[in-house]
Amino acid sequence: MPNVQEPHLHLEIAHVLFMDVVGYSKLLVNEQRELMQQLNQLVRKTAQFQASEANGKLISIPSGDGMALVFFQSLEEPVQCALEISRLVKNYPRLRLRMGVHSGPVDQIKDVNDRLNVAGAGINFAQRVMDCGDAGHILVSKRVADDLAQDSLWQPLLHEVGEIEVKHGVKLGIVNVYTDEFGNSEAPKKLSQPRPQAKFTRPEPVLGVPEKSIAVLPFENLSPDPDNIFFADGVQDEILTNLAKIADLKVTSRSSVMQYRAPTRNLREIAGALGVAHILEGNVQRAGNRVRVSAQLIDARTDTHLWAENYHRPLDDVFAIQSEIAKAVADQLQAKLSPAEKSAIEQPPTTDLVAYDRYLRGKKLYGQTSFDSRQIEHLREGIRLLDQAVAHDPAFYLAYCQLARTHEYLYFVGADHTPTRVAQAKRALEKALSLAPERGEAHLAAAAISYHCERDYQTALAELAIARRSLPNDSSIPEFTGFIARRQGQWEQCVQNFERAAELDPRNVWLLQQFSQTYSLLRRYSDTARALDRALAAWPDDVTSRVARALIDLESRAETQPGRDVIHSVVTEDPSAVDAIAEQWFYLALCRRDPTEVRRALASISPEGIIPVNVRMPKNFCEGIAARARGDAPAAESAFACARAEVEKLVGDQPDYAEALSVLGMSEAALGKKADALQHSRRAVELFPVTKDAVTGAEILRNLAITYAWAGEKDQAIEQLEEVVQLPGPISYGQLRLHPWWDPLRDDPRFEKLVAAAAEPVQLK
Repeated sequence: MPNVQEPHLHLEIAHVLFMDVVGYSKLLVNEQRELMQQLNQLVRKTAQFQASEANGKLISIPSGDGMALVFFQSLEEPVQCALEISRLVKNYPRLRLRMGVHSGPVDQIKDVNDRLNVAGAGINFAQRVMDCGDAGHILVSKRVADDLAQDSLWQPLLHEVGEIEVKHGVKLGIVNVYTDEFGNSEAPKKLSQPRPQAKFTRPEPVLGVPEKSIAVLPFENLSPDPDNIFFADGVQDEILTNLAKIADLKVTSRSSVMQYRAPTRNLREIAGALGVAHILEGNVQRAGNRVRVSAQLIDARTDTHLWAENYHRPLDDVFAIQSEIAKAVADQLQAKLSPAEKSAIEQPPTTDLVAYDRYLRGKKLYGQTSFDSRQIEHLREGIRLLDQAVAHDPAFYLAYCQLARTHEYLYFVGADHTPTRVAQAKRALEKALSLAPERGEAHLAAAAISYHCERDYQTALAELAIARRSLPNDSSIPEFTGFIARRQGQWEQCVQNFERAAELDPRNVWLLQQFSQTYSLLRRYSDTARALDRALAAWPDDVTSRVARALIDLESRAETQPGRDVIHSVVTEDPSAVDAIAEQWFYLALCRRDPTEVRRALASISPEGIIPVNVRMPKNFCEGIAARARGDAPAAESAFACARAEVEKLVGDQPDYAEALSVLGMSEAALGKKADALQHSRRAVELFPVTKDAVTGAEILRNLAITYAWAGEKDQAIEQLEEVVQLPGPISYGQLRLHPWWDPLRDDPRFEKLVAAAAEPVQLK
């Protein structure tokens, strides 16, 4: 019987990532040293390592030919770290790494050198899991996989290997973690009887997946002309849109399914990731004036084909094909259709194929805004294409709805904040309502105009309620409801509505980025990281999300190196990507006080400037900040004078344009025009208080603090900043610590206290 008088409660559950270099012992000593240095540098670059180390919840243990990383907060930590390492190790072809993960009990001890170490089954079994693998493998124990599989974001990455006998006859259940981007899809050679790896199945059936749920995957383009991919996408889009009108179905939104293009897709994995029971897939072949469409409906839970059909018809009959497929699928799923839903499905969007092509292209550009620095360019090109669509078909209802939304959003982001732009949006809306006043898309556009152009939240919510009646599966309705809640300072309601939208559109990068922005405004950076991790799991190649994820280290801890590393990696992989991340790069380069990188980022910023949150700052203004940061007074004066002239014209045309007044005040402060600067910046705050708009209002308050600082009014700057730090808004510890905006306040002890205060999350009242 054990002695229970002194119960040394040292054991705790740890989550261990063990890794080593394959073939290490065959290398020369200098080669071993070089590879270990590379491995150490690579591991320390990963966001997960840095986050866990900063929280004091990580023990790193060298092991000769590798290392063990012992995490203590979540079993996702070692797996996420392994994925990040696998992504980075591609740049080191000689670093042939294998990794293993296990969770189990460990005891923290001191080694012979009095350094912290761990012992116990947790680390021992992690090493044994790793020992089962070959170069490139990320293996996890079945215990870890069982827990990961409860999250639909992890489940598609898990592939069951089977049991492997290891030391002392112990049998380990092993699961291989990989995708097309990382890991090793080959079965481990230690498997005694190699067999194809099976998709890992959760130990219990998925709960809460509705029987009448479906995802419509992109239809494969079989035409020799690759440009016909827009036509194939149009077929899929219309079928999805028709099914989404049926209230008795749960239909995954388009943005979540577009990444799953044939032929590299596993239907069971996709259904699990999207939370649906059924998948519709197909292909389209266009030749001359004929079209062939094939479609098949699959129960993804059992890989059972429920229905399939081929259609070979004249090209102008393609819209009838789309309606027939939607009705056939609804019938197979035994969905109840109301007369109104049946009528809506049977109504083609247009009869003009050229108009439809322009509509699809314009709609796609509208969807490419997110954190992308090119959003204004995309919106303008989208309007051009949608204008062509309605010119080809003056009765094209959906094109008018999309045109109204694109006009109003161009106004909202400040690229053309004029009454003329609002009038164009309303004209397109009026035309849509005249064509089909009962349909939901026009009311959704009306809600967007009320929200974005008029800040009339109640009218917007009323229009959303109307739209919901005929668009039961449209994720943008709860998404807009969340946006409105955010503007009203109802932060928890905002997140709840975003979650409802994510149920319909679980892999929508734009939506997940909005989650992250919301948490960032609240300075809840662990939640920000989780939201961006979800975005990257959905779309690993999205460069703006990759950079945003790395910039969390800047905002939360004033660490700029992770952001720099990711940006340089992105630009090296694809030089054209700099156009998308130019604004993020500019912000980081200013914080690093790196004039070369500031210049490179500025070169890719649009002439219309940047939109950090909602207040557009012209490119001349950005050039002024850059010149001011490097101490070039003549260049700064010239740039700010140009910026002042640009926004002064906007204010002359629209005296109550708060966002322009805010930038005008900052420009005047930089030029030494103190009285004008204070007048205009204070007027901006009066016009746009946080009670009217919690997001833009906080940004304008932050800009007022900058104006005071630049105008030499330190006391007022500190007083204003004290208010801003207590509010959700675009202020952070890293920004205050590093950004040139705040240089005039750096010698003031009161400012240092505010910097420290900004390291804490916002306390909501």
